[in-house]
Amino acid sequence: MSELATSSAARSALRRFATGVTVLTVNLDGVRHGATVSAVVPISRDPLVLGVCLRSPSGFCEMTRKAGRFCVNVLSTKQAWLANQFAKPNRPPGDAQFHAVQWWADKITGAPFLAGCVAHMSCDVLGHHPIGDHDLIVAEAVAGFFNNGLPLISYAGSLMEEEGQS
Repeated sequence: MSELATSSAARSALRRFATGVTVLTVNLDGVRHGATVSAVVPISRDPLVLGVCLRSPSGFCEMTRKAGRFCVNVLSTKQAWLANQFAKPNRPPGDAQFHAVQWWADKITGAPFLAGCVAHMSCDVLGHHPIGDHDLIVAEAVAGFFNNGLPLISYAGSLMEEEGQS
């Protein structure tokens, strides 16, 4: 079997696909949770439907099953620290994971909108689908807004930050 045909090589090739970095947030009965995700894709423009993929099992997926809503926070090049913070598997639960993070509650979902992001979207969950070792959440973006700035990009396992940032 050639190197190009192995699943390890395929995974390495996929890591060369540049993608934006987001922190998804949810509020379930006053308990908030965030998760770093780079697998957010547009599925439809009318209505505006997104697909979001997270590893199974995911606390975020379980909370969105019950809450039925969540927010997508598109990080800026200055927010790699947020991506790292919400990617830690041992981060504290609930509001403690938002310590030192400036945010406000989205009026539609109640989930945290993180300050300094280049875009935010309020989403209503349309469905959850287990696929392999991930869950696909399909959701309609019902509201959103954007700011100036450049998005944080994940490429080849690294975050492409703004020059001069660590």
